[in-house]
Amino acid sequence: MLNQEESYPLGAACELVGLPRSTFYYRSGLADESDLETAIDEIASQYPTYGTRRVTHQLRRAPYKMLVNRKHVRRIMAQKGLLRPVKWRKKRTTDSEHPYPRYPNLVKELEVVRPDQVWASDITYVRLKQDFVYLAIILDVFTRAIRGWCLSRLLDQEMTLTALRRALQTGQPDIHHSDQGVQYAAYAYVDLLKARGIQISMATIGKAEENGYAERFMRTIKEEEVDLSEYRNFMDALDQIGHFIDDVYMTKRIHSSLGYLTPVEFETAWWVSQPVKASP
Repeated sequence: MLNQEESYPLGAACELVGLPRSTFYYRSGLADESDLETAIDEIASQYPTYGTRRVTHQLRRAPYKMLVNRKHVRRIMAQKGLLRPVKWRKKRTTDSEHPYPRYPNLVKELEVVRPDQVWASDITYVRLKQDFVYLAIILDVFTRAIRGWCLSRLLDQEMTLTALRRALQTGQPDIHHSDQGVQYAAYAYVDLLKARGIQISMATIGKAEENGYAERFMRTIKEEEVDLSEYRNFMDALDQIGHFIDDVYMTKRIHSSLGYLTPVEFETAWWVSQPVKASP
């Protein structure tokens, strides 16, 4: 038996435990948590205006050369209180100065009690590396489900029309609610709603809270997907945003307002709970 001062040669020790010699020299490329926290502190103190994007890139450079992702960095920075408000160059998406007819707010005092009673729509911008693209959505107010959406390079009427047409493929609401932006007031959009017998409702100019359900979804997708991603190009944004809406938001993300169910679970449960109508 060996005493504490005796030791095997490295090769013999590795052979004894059945490991290749290279394993002894291997060091994980993933940053140790304490080392990562120290590095983030150093960068934040040296560059106090850096957000998660630039801190992550700085960690990948010398002298750190750490293999880290932005979501991990964001989590640590949030724990340390190092996150700064995001101040991207903003893009205006609502143009209410147009000659088209206006419509009253039909949902301000309305109690929404079933699916497809009210759909709400909205537009936001998505930042790419060198440019912006635009996202239009149609949301069912009762279930919070996204009925239709479209990502476009152009902030135009075709984008909102595409989202609406996709939503109408599977159903239609009693009321369509939006802001007074030109994309929703234009004749082509309004004519499609009227042709389907859908009532038109619009929020008051400057009253974003009157379109609160759609606004809250846009805040959710910004905080949980867009602000945590670095889209290479339009197709990358289309793929990742589509995954978030269809696979995460609709089927995995629970909502406290829905009894901690997903939109798909909540709507399915609502339909199951409805009494079966007798055949005539």
